[in-house]
Amino acid sequence: MANLSKFCTCSELECDFHPTNHDKGCSLCMEENLRTREIPNCFFTLIEGAEKRKGDTFEDFARLILEKDEK
Repeated sequence: MANLSKFCTCSELECDFHPTNHDKGCSLCMEENLRTREIPNCFFTLIEGAEKRKGDTFEDFARLILEKDEK
């Protein structure tokens, strides 16, 4: 866990891009998410009910935020 940032909330330890699986911190994850136009998993952990989401797209993230604000 030496490569884990103090603020990291990602629990996807099996992901190749998780900071515990290499020595490049969050860079690989961010690079991949920017390339695929997705939001990193750690952002979703901030939203209650995010584990039920359909995907990690910008739209999926926005949908969760809007649903949260409607409650």
